[in-house]
Amino acid sequence: MTNIPHLLLAAGTSKRMGEPKQLLKWGSKSLIQHQVELILQCTEKLYVVLGAYTTQIKPLLNTYSIEIIEFENWQRGMGASLAYGIQNIQLKEPLVDGVLVSLIDQPLVPSTHYKKMRATFQKDKNQIIASESDQRWQGVPVLFDASYMDQLANFRGEEGAKMLLKKYQKNIVTVKAGNTLIDIDTPEVYQKLVRNFSPLS
Repeated sequence: MTNIPHLLLAAGTSKRMGEPKQLLKWGSKSLIQHQVELILQCTEKLYVVLGAYTTQIKPLLNTYSIEIIEFENWQRGMGASLAYGIQNIQLKEPLVDGVLVSLIDQPLVPSTHYKKMRATFQKDKNQIIASESDQRWQGVPVLFDASYMDQLANFRGEEGAKMLLKKYQKNIVTVKAGNTLIDIDTPEVYQKLVRNFSPLS
């Protein structure tokens, strides 16, 4: 049995959206509640990094069995948020086999995709399990072997997972994700996804 906690990055300010992505409506719940419920279907340990809007978001997560990581320096960028999340996991669970990282603004990724990533992972092989879109783009959600944890913990600013994917291309194993890797970056994209994909409940 592998020990792979899930790290959900939800600390950003949603500048291009103009309002907190985390609180956007998705079905009958907020986007962050949707993501937490979906991820909990396929992991025993979920860490959620909050930063901007923590005070509004935190009460929505009270009933879930998750670890909330509050990152006060969220303005430093996604890479810094990722690093802070990894540092917290290293402190609480120093013997993990890997970590699965996902973003708050990819609501189309199904739990079956996360399960497939976990099933593809092999311990102690320095693997990076990356999601691949139908346009052959590789990226998050991504599962890193524990051998990358120290590098992840030292990220700064906006520097993110893509840097490690580029550096260790030969260690990447891809899991096809079809058209589910769309990010909600603007109100236009959000409205389009809600029209086409938002659940009714």
